[in-house]
Amino acid sequence: MAKSSRIVPAELAVLPVRDTVLFPGAVMPLPVGRESSLALLDSLEGPEKLLAVVAQLDPRIELPTGTDLHSVGTLAKVHKMVRMPNGNVVAFLEGLERIRVIEVIGLTPFLRARVESQPDLEDTSDAELTALERNVQELFKEVVARSPQLSDDLQNEASNIESPTRLADFVASTLPSLNTMVRQELLETFSVRKRLETLSNELSKEKEVLELRNKIHDQVQEQVNQSQREFLLREQMKAIQKELGESDDGQTEIEELRKKVEESGMSLEARKECEREMKRLSKMTPASAEYMVSRTYLEWMTSLPWNKTSGTGEEQINIAKAQEILDEDHYDLEKVKQRILDYFAVKKLQPGMKGPILCFVGPPGVGKTSLGRSIARALGRKFARISMGGMHDEAEIRGHRRTYIGALPGQIIQGIRRAETMDPVVMLDEVDKLGRDFRGDPSAALMEVLDPEQNSTFRDHYLDVPFDLSKVLFVATANYMDPIPEALRDRMEVLELAGYTEEEKIHISKRFLIPRQTKEHGLVLGEQIEFTDEALHDLIHHYTREAGVRNLEREIATLVRKQARRIAEGKMEKLTITPDVIRESLGIQKFRLEKEVEERVQKPGVAVGLVWTPVGGDIVFIEASKMRGGKQFTMTGHLGEVMQESMRAALTWVRANSEHYGIDADFFRKLDLHIHVPSGAVPKDGPSAGVAMVTSLVSLLTGRPVRPRLAMTGEISLTGVVLPVGGIKEKVLGAKRAGILEVILPAENEPNVKEDLPPEILGEVQVHYVRNVEQALEIALGKFEHPVRPVTDGPRGENRPLAGPVH
Repeated sequence: MAKSSRIVPAELAVLPVRDTVLFPGAVMPLPVGRESSLALLDSLEGPEKLLAVVAQLDPRIELPTGTDLHSVGTLAKVHKMVRMPNGNVVAFLEGLERIRVIEVIGLTPFLRARVESQPDLEDTSDAELTALERNVQELFKEVVARSPQLSDDLQNEASNIESPTRLADFVASTLPSLNTMVRQELLETFSVRKRLETLSNELSKEKEVLELRNKIHDQVQEQVNQSQREFLLREQMKAIQKELGESDDGQTEIEELRKKVEESGMSLEARKECEREMKRLSKMTPASAEYMVSRTYLEWMTSLPWNKTSGTGEEQINIAKAQEILDEDHYDLEKVKQRILDYFAVKKLQPGMKGPILCFVGPPGVGKTSLGRSIARALGRKFARISMGGMHDEAEIRGHRRTYIGALPGQIIQGIRRAETMDPVVMLDEVDKLGRDFRGDPSAALMEVLDPEQNSTFRDHYLDVPFDLSKVLFVATANYMDPIPEALRDRMEVLELAGYTEEEKIHISKRFLIPRQTKEHGLVLGEQIEFTDEALHDLIHHYTREAGVRNLEREIATLVRKQARRIAEGKMEKLTITPDVIRESLGIQKFRLEKEVEERVQKPGVAVGLVWTPVGGDIVFIEASKMRGGKQFTMTGHLGEVMQESMRAALTWVRANSEHYGIDADFFRKLDLHIHVPSGAVPKDGPSAGVAMVTSLVSLLTGRPVRPRLAMTGEISLTGVVLPVGGIKEKVLGAKRAGILEVILPAENEPNVKEDLPPEILGEVQVHYVRNVEQALEIALGKFEHPVRPVTDGPRGENRPLAGPVH
């Protein structure tokens, strides 16, 4: 074992370092910034200024203790300290020899520890050691020769080192490819032979990596030289062609692009950008990748309709003709049509006015998208539709920057290019289906597009020049408004399209759907096929259940195809579609809601509520059940927080008013109650089922079934007041589709019914307006002049009313 000639102090101040290992014989500048480390340096006295430099196990620890340090470090001498302007100190340290930390004896104001010297474990005169030493020297010289990071002077320094120990520490401290973990392992390796073996392996790996790197560099350099050679030859070829008077295809293409730029009528800023791009293009070779990028950009710029309009000015709008077109394309929708005609009238009188952005909101299949086409036809403009559904990248609106491979303008600019005019009608379809993720928020990008004050200078990322969108008429569609951000919603005027009644669907079928489907299938309406009113009624009532007419048209198409097949098979007789033909062609009836409603409400505890959905109004069953127990109230059916709170409010009201209806005041102490809303896989929420929940509970606890074919809606308060709700038209139409004959509505919603539901739409549906829960219960369950209390502790919790009144 080699012995140290230096006497190591028994106690030393410890300087913990991060991601750094100091080897004996190495000199290192070390930045010091921690308060404890600065205090350590300030405390050093005497000529030698010795300390222990030990690496941290985890460099993230700011205030390390003894357990956070490696057990082996280096005895170091501080030669010089330079204080920096930021208060830190750069200490120049020289590693002297390996030491082992025996015990940490102090933590403040800096670490102090008991240490001992750790000498090498090998006799340096061994022949095998000498061979390892020479191998490491040769490998290190080859690495230095190949590495651009290492100075050539290091080769001479390594050659002049005669001690194997000194050589191993010198190479370990100099080789940049060694990470901190490997360096620390080498510091803790006391066997010189093992230390040299490890370095030999690391140097061999580094040599292979550098050889491969140099090989790749040579290949790249060769390719670059080849490209430069080709460029020089092409330039010479151009000069020769110019002298001979021969044409240059690339130059001809640039001249054609320059001519298109002049004829496009683009703005001054756009023209400058195109000229700058053409100047770059003229200096490129056609084989260059950048050439195609620039050429594609110029083609996009010259293909946009910078000053091309539809040719029909706003002052030429014919209001009567526009109304004729709207009536021809759509049945009913009077309020929406009147608003569109109002917009046309203002545009005619004030062409420069910045009009609102119309947003049609309604269930699927009510004609939102086709209304946009009708607006374009009435204005004599081109129509472009952009689907927003599932769009989750802001670049889909604003475009990609040209730095990306395959970059293109956004959908707005692409739609205008397809329309070939700068004033088309652009339909932003399904804006409520926009997504949002780490790539950006498309709805935020739409704000500039839909703001009349900003869109005159819309800047697409790909074009990178302003483009005027102020002449574009934007029309949006959505199924419902909730997912649309408030700021975007504020920029649009919402026009609601409710569902159609059965009579309206029959008119639409006769006027639009049947003629269109017979024409598309090659049949002559009236000669080869005919639909009766009874058949349309049966089709609407028992085979479709929707607010719009999309499924209805699909079923009509199925019936038309059946006749087309008969004719193709040689059966030429005319087919009259009747209910019997429908059952034969489409199978059994899919919806029989009238019978279902009557059957389910025969039992006490079942009430029918009215709900609003994104696809129109509908009915929902509220079912209540009881069992022996006490104070347990269970709510199921995939219910939201608001609906659960409404159920708790309903139970509270029933408990507070139980004696008025002959219900045992202590029923909740004796019974467990369970309210369930079927279709458990469908999420449900909202307060509007409060009246139905109270009715269901009172029906259960009194044993009285709810009146058949009666549905209800309305929010309740704890005092029993019935509060108004929204979506009245959709809910009543949904009830009518389900065969409901009576509906209970809040009294404050009466103006909504009178405005949106005239008697011809209501038909046989009778509306009851109530101001409190007592009125609703009287309509749904009958009068409670002599209330009866059902037995709540009978076998199986059956509803068995007592004979006679309860006093």
